Amino acid sequence: MTAPLRIREAVVVEGRYDKSALAGVVDTLILETAGFGVFKDGERLALLRRLASIRGLIVLTDSDGAGFVIRNHLKGAIPKGQLKHAYIPDVYGKERRKRAPGREGKLGVEGMPPQVLRDAILRAGATVLDGEGEARAPGDLTPADLFALGLSGAPDAAQRRAALLRRLELPEHMSAKALLTALNALYTPEELDRLLAPGR
Repeated sequence: MTAPLRIREAVVVEGRYDKSALAGVVDTLILETAGFGVFKDGERLALLRRLASIRGLIVLTDSDGAGFVIRNHLKGAIPKGQLKHAYIPDVYGKERRKRAPGREGKLGVEGMPPQVLRDAILRAGATVLDGEGEARAPGDLTPADLFALGLSGAPDAAQRRAALLRRLELPEHMSAKALLTALNALYTPEELDRLLAPGR
């Protein structure tokens, strides 16, 4: 079995089954759009924008019409130089977990063999980190850490979160859960230690 590709860019897919299929193919951060959910989720889009600005983003959606609607939405929301596009081929069939094929009868990302996904990521121009540097380890904060830091569950937690969000240039209305996701996606454990140290 081929070792996962260590790449600099984060990858965004439509859903959890796509994420699961890709997890053994690339060694990087993989996020979901929650299908069309990203259209109304400003926090999710803000996180994708921030990741794109820091490390670049590869979009890998299904090859059907819905996949292209999501892809085009991200294309319009993220600067061109920060976004790369990976495409899977049109293959007709049905994923094992589904009772019937999708509306257009095409296999999605979750139905593609690992080698097809690997080739798609490489063709998109992914920055492979073989000997050139370490892939960023995602942060490992937990909800309990946020509580201990006074960023949730405390009387002044909302004000503390608001101050941190301003400092990090993240959306002011981010919930504690969204903040946790953003911190773990954007910063390594070491960076988080420095960032959240008392007096910072």
